[in-house]
Amino acid sequence: MLRAASRPPRRLAYPEKCDPPSSGRGWSHVGRAARIRPGHYNPAMENPIQQDPRTFFAAERTFLAWIRTGLGLMGVGFAVARFGLFLREIRSSQTHETAQATGLSEWSGVALVALGVLVTLSATVRHFQLVRELSAGAWVAGRVSRDAVALAVLLALFGLGMAAYLIFVH
Repeated sequence: MLRAASRPPRRLAYPEKCDPPSSGRGWSHVGRAARIRPGHYNPAMENPIQQDPRTFFAAERTFLAWIRTGLGLMGVGFAVARFGLFLREIRSSQTHETAQATGLSEWSGVALVALGVLVTLSATVRHFQLVRELSAGAWVAGRVSRDAVALAVLLALFGLGMAAYLIFVH
């Protein structure tokens, strides 16, 4: 088996901000994350993570993703509400009788539109909170997004309700 030529150990651009490994074997066996001292997001940047512009850009991307989610929920809700009307019109044109509607598609569509509005409003409030925390230096990494968990639970319950409707009501 051929061996690759011995490479010199990798060096960081700013070694003064890093703790060297105590083994004396150089940097080649230590991953990049282990070489960066806690408190420094990127050794090339002088500012902590709260002042790093990339953090604000990431917050804005997350906010825009929540806006897209809200718009998607509103669009699907509108389609669900109108689909029930479409089915009634098709049924009444085939039988020339007025079709009885349960109203489930209208109510579930309105519920999805309302959920989309809530997601959008919640995303706006959370974005302002996050930017305020980042500006003040009070942001804590690793928090669970309560909004995402609540949305996931609501959508799962909504999906279970629709599945039960499709199974038990024909």
